Amino acid sequence: MDPIANMLVQLTNAGSAGRDTVSVPYSQIKENIANVLKAEGFIKGVEKKMESKKPVLSIELILENRIPKIKGIKRLSKTSKRVYKKSAEIRPVKNGYGAIVLSTPKGVMSGRDAKKQKLGGEALFNIW
Repeated sequence: MDPIANMLVQLTNAGSAGRDTVSVPYSQIKENIANVLKAEGFIKGVEKKMESKKPVLSIELILENRIPKIKGIKRLSKTSKRVYKKSAEIRPVKNGYGAIVLSTPKGVMSGRDAKKQKLGGEALFNIW
């Protein structure tokens, strides 16, 4: 299974169920992705915790009148097919209401930041 896709599905499902927080198994890439989502305004906060002697990420979701801020997520690069984008190929998602998350040589960042720094990389997912 794809651990990043599992994290994204847990985020959308928890938001649809009206939950404020969701816990996902910890990994450094997941923490970096969560920090990018926080910077882009899709989640409130991220915290690394220990539950049953295992590290987990506790992600606090943004709910506006019990409606989640995250409307949808589309996984672009999968384990079976990697998708790479040059900085010139990065386009706005949903007319600027969404974001694309990339794994670049300088770390995980949003499409806006990667385009400013003229960096390309593996396109992980679109979020809106």
